Amino acid sequence: MAGRLEGRIALVTGASRGLGASAAVALAKEGAHIIATARTEGGLTELDDAIKAVGGSATLVPVDIRDFEAIDRLGAAIFERWKRLDILIGNAGVLGKLTPMAHVDQKTWDEVMGVNVTANYRLIRSLDVLLRQSDAGRAVFVTSGLAHRCWAYWGPYSISKAALEAMVKTYAAETATTTLRVNCFSPGATRTGMRAKAMPGEDPMSLPHPDEVAEQIVPMCEASFSDNGGVWKYDPKGLFKQF
Repeated sequence: MAGRLEGRIALVTGASRGLGASAAVALAKEGAHIIATARTEGGLTELDDAIKAVGGSATLVPVDIRDFEAIDRLGAAIFERWKRLDILIGNAGVLGKLTPMAHVDQKTWDEVMGVNVTANYRLIRSLDVLLRQSDAGRAVFVTSGLAHRCWAYWGPYSISKAALEAMVKTYAAETATTTLRVNCFSPGATRTGMRAKAMPGEDPMSLPHPDEVAEQIVPMCEASFSDNGGVWKYDPKGLFKQF
């Protein structure tokens, strides 16, 4: 029986671990061919094994998402091979340092903005034409509730996610008359390395596994998913629109 995403081409960033790896496997399980990007080759190799284990296939692209020229080259390579891109999952992200705004150093600020915001802008810039070539292009960018709650000491991360949501909503408005649909996905507290770093005293077993959360990204990538410019949130009872 064919999967819900049979024959679709899906690019997943930050795919070597955590939610990115789980999303890549979930999409592959439904028949999508995965283009997986991440900095760590070892993690990508493990992902490839996991994708093959569910009967899927992948193209591995070891790249630092802040190498913006490499993103342009990736777009060109996808065009040469497939002429289109059906699904984009903008998952790669960094936490930065938890510190008062007045103490944020320039290196931390630049890293968080570079990965969480600028890299996604460059993905849009490079891949927009390919997503528009799909009969039902779907772009999903991973955000956070901190874009709205703005906790003390989480400045660069919160600000970057707020900027990401503004960018995604702008892009969605610009593509509203096309077959492309662009949305954000907010996973909430998830059992990942980033969460453990931010909340070292928290019991990770009290949180949902990334595999559980990633399953709710799948319907957002289907041709039947018609919402555009929304922020959708994971919930154990089922995906729901937050904003």
